[in-house]
Amino acid sequence: MAVSTDNEAHTDKSIPIYTGDIRNKSVENRPSIPSISRETLTDPQGYIPDEGLVQAANVALLLSQPLLLTGEPGTGKTQFAYNLADELGFGVPLKFETKSSTEARDLFYAYDHLGRFHARENDASPAHFIQYNALGQAILLANDRADVQDILPAEFVHPGGRHRSVVLIDEMDKAPRDVPNDVLNEIESMYFRVPELGNAPISAAADMQPIVIMTSNSEKALPDAFLRRCIYYDVPFPSDERLRQIVASRLRDDLKPDSPLLDDAISFFWMIREPRHALRKPPATAELLNWVQSMVDRGGDPNSSIRNDDALVGASAVTLFKTKADQDLARILIEQWRSAPR
Repeated sequence: MAVSTDNEAHTDKSIPIYTGDIRNKSVENRPSIPSISRETLTDPQGYIPDEGLVQAANVALLLSQPLLLTGEPGTGKTQFAYNLADELGFGVPLKFETKSSTEARDLFYAYDHLGRFHARENDASPAHFIQYNALGQAILLANDRADVQDILPAEFVHPGGRHRSVVLIDEMDKAPRDVPNDVLNEIESMYFRVPELGNAPISAAADMQPIVIMTSNSEKALPDAFLRRCIYYDVPFPSDERLRQIVASRLRDDLKPDSPLLDDAISFFWMIREPRHALRKPPATAELLNWVQSMVDRGGDPNSSIRNDDALVGASAVTLFKTKADQDLARILIEQWRSAPR
C-alpha cells in the first residue's frame, strides 16, 4: 500500500518517527520509544456492553452457569470478562488461553512429571511440581488457605481467606473436541482432582464458585452436551451510535462521539466493511480503535475533518488492512471515500 510519509505537521514530538536512515544519527540522539496509551484501549471501565449482553450475564450469574460468548473477532468478547470482574470488585480475571494442544486437565493444573521423576523421593512434596491454571487457581482461592495448604506449591499466592474470581477461558473452540466433553462435570460442579496428589476432589463452595466466561470464534462447533451447561450469547457487531460511544469512551480525553475526526473515521470504516469490496479481513472494532488512536496520537485534530488529510489517513491506514490483498486495495478505497458525497 503506497502511503505518504510527509506527516511532520501531525507529529506528537513525544512519539518517535522512523525514517529508515540511521547513518547520521548518533546513539545519544536516537529517540526513546514511549509507551503509547494502550491502557486506555483496554481499561475495563471504558467497556460498553450492549443490553443483550448485560441480560445474558445476569442470567448466567443467577443460575451459576458459564457464559459462552461468540461473535466476530474484535467485538469485545474477551474484554467483557475484565469489565465484569472490575464491576463486581473481583480484580483481574484469571485467564486461560486455549490452544490446539490443550487437554482437559490443563484448565485446572499442569504437573511436572519429569521434574518429579528426577527429584529424589524425599527432596520435595509432590505439590512442589504442580502449577495451577485459571480454573484450578479460582477453586483454590475459593477455599481458606488452611484447608488447601497441603496441596499448594511454595510460589502460589493465597491471601488467606476465601476469594471469588472471574475466570476467562479464551477461544474454547481451539481445543480438541473431547476437551469440552471431558470437563462437563467439573465445569458444572466446580471441582477437580489431582491424581498426583491423592485424587481427592478439590471444590468451591456454592457461594464462592468462580464466574466463568468463555469465548469462541465459532471456528469449530462445540458439543451439544457442553452447550446445555452454558448460557449462550452472540455479541453483535456494534451499531453506528454504539460504535461512536465505544471509541469515545476508550479515547475519552481526546474526542467526543460527534467529533468531525470520528465522523470521518467511522464513515470510512463502514464503507470498507461493505461486502462489495470483498476484503479478506474486514476491520473490526479493535482495528477502528487502533486507527483512531494512531491518528490522535500523531496530532490529528478531533475537531477537524480528515477526509483530505492524506498524510494522516494514508500513513495510519495500515491498522485497518491486515492482508497484502487488502492493503493493495487501500489507496483505491481511500480515493473512493474522498470522492463520495457526504
